[in-house]
Amino acid sequence: MINYDQKYDVIVVGAGHAGCEAALASSRMGCRTMLLTINLDAIALMSCNPSIGGLAKGHLVKEVDALGGEMAKNIDATGIQFRVLNTKKGPAVRASRAQADKQLYRLRMKRVLEHQHNLDLKQGEVTSLYIESGELRGVELQSGIRYLSKTVVVTTGTFMRGLIHIGLSHYPGGRAGDQPSIGLSDQLQKLGFSVGRLKTGTPARLDARSIDFSKLEPQFGDTPPLPFSLSTDRISMPQLPCHIAYTNPRSHDIIRSGLDRSPLYSGIIEGIGPRYCPSIEDKVVRFPDKERHQTFIEPEGLDTIEVYPSGMSTSLPVDVQIAFYRSIVGLECVEIMRPAYAIEYDYVDPIQLHTSLETKLIKNLYHAGQINGTSGYEEAAGQGLIAGINAALRVKGRDPLILGRSEAYIGVMIDDLVTLGTKEPYRMFTSRAEYRLLMREDNADLRLREIGYRLGLVPEQEYAHFLDKKRMIGEELERISVSRLQHSDNTQAELARRGLHDIQKGTTLEHLLKRSDICYADLADLDPISRETPKEVSDQVEIHTKYKGYIDRQIEQVKQSKKMETTCIPTDLNYASIKSLTTEVREKLSTNRPDTLGQASRIPGVTPAAISILAIALKSASRKENAEECHH
Repeated sequence: MINYDQKYDVIVVGAGHAGCEAALASSRMGCRTMLLTINLDAIALMSCNPSIGGLAKGHLVKEVDALGGEMAKNIDATGIQFRVLNTKKGPAVRASRAQADKQLYRLRMKRVLEHQHNLDLKQGEVTSLYIESGELRGVELQSGIRYLSKTVVVTTGTFMRGLIHIGLSHYPGGRAGDQPSIGLSDQLQKLGFSVGRLKTGTPARLDARSIDFSKLEPQFGDTPPLPFSLSTDRISMPQLPCHIAYTNPRSHDIIRSGLDRSPLYSGIIEGIGPRYCPSIEDKVVRFPDKERHQTFIEPEGLDTIEVYPSGMSTSLPVDVQIAFYRSIVGLECVEIMRPAYAIEYDYVDPIQLHTSLETKLIKNLYHAGQINGTSGYEEAAGQGLIAGINAALRVKGRDPLILGRSEAYIGVMIDDLVTLGTKEPYRMFTSRAEYRLLMREDNADLRLREIGYRLGLVPEQEYAHFLDKKRMIGEELERISVSRLQHSDNTQAELARRGLHDIQKGTTLEHLLKRSDICYADLADLDPISRETPKEVSDQVEIHTKYKGYIDRQIEQVKQSKKMETTCIPTDLNYASIKSLTTEVREKLSTNRPDTLGQASRIPGVTPAAISILAIALKSASRKENAEECHH
């Protein structure tokens, strides 16, 4: 094994969405970083759906952007349809989503990485971690080269012992067309990590020329398209529609006829699939009374004829796939360009991670993305960003960045993973967040921009714009709280036109805005100063004013739980010595090794009574430690 002459601060293994964010974060924070991948031409490749965002996932993308990550900028530069979902619902659950030009997305991210200072890109397969005298020192490649580093971030996606299934045929692959990673998961298992098996899948790619779009319902994006990133002024890419199609009873009969050759139902696939993104055969079997299932036919780019039928993933044999897709109205003559397939891969139980995403078994080793059992580009990007940040902070000798459940969806996701572990691919939902009214898409910058700036990930110009916005929000909230509606003839006429006859003279603008039948745009018609307020400011003022009672209540809840969330548990605490705990609770705590009292409280089976006992034990241990220090 040859030692490479350049030593690194951070090595990132894998260049998917997690790896890209991790490598950019650590290099931008001043650490000499290397990004290693099996195929440099597949950097940030969208292996499945050519889109970014969606319900709750959009929140993650906005948070990555607020902290100084790249995903939002990348989709803004390459997106071909943008939509805000749930616009008729409250602000907490509204979410942004965008179709990407798949190849442009990949190429732009590669270009960003190639021009990033402090970052080297290299192609090669990592077969093992290099550990010397019990310490992580770097990684070893199949080619016989050893790269040395202070920290390592593993983001292997679906590549660890990847196995592709199409019908009863299967073959090794990290995804269709790529080789799997062999050796690394075996070593992790030998080192004591709990390695499991998961499964995911993707639909066929279809030839758009063979689809009769006149029989399908077009779905256009928003006009104008709203960017993801705080630093994007406007979307300049041409915009394309998607099209809606449906399966039918005949489609379902064809699927049922092929189940005997389905690897999913014949027992060939061992891995557990995603509950919330099932294959089409799963849908047909689970919901036998449902007469049709919807699919969006999504373009993969501006200069390709390939389209993606979302929600139609399958591992059925190719002949069944052809018959099934052709049974859909509008797709009667469709040609499959790339068949659908399922893929099995190894993951490491995330319960063996600290909240920093550093592994509990090996210091300076971080895991991010699908290796932690998650699904989705956005979940991966959020973890990759945090892992890259914390690897860089370790190199600098600083405390890790830990985002709480009340600060970010990224914090909710990581806490869920490290506290509960997962036995199936984890996907983010707004329902997972207890404080979702505080953690909206629209206020990601107000929550996280300051953190990104302190880390060195947010440029001065962008931070200055954020400070201006924050100042204007505060000033406008103060102004409307004291400014009163002027009862001029014009104002009276405008109120009458709107049917607002019950408005009292001298009503403050804040009181007026609290009404359900008044929005800030209405306020602008009644108040000349309000007309000059930028939309990014007026949106925040309106939400804060209308939901103030609910927001204040959640802030109070956060304050009440903060003590538990910040009470650290020593990593070497002997739970067996706390006799008041039941045997079951001691076993659960010993297995999970939670970092804080808050984490311990969320472990299934750990009762409130047990948390009280644990809190007393921690206080007692702290007093004893302080007494010993005084004695010495």
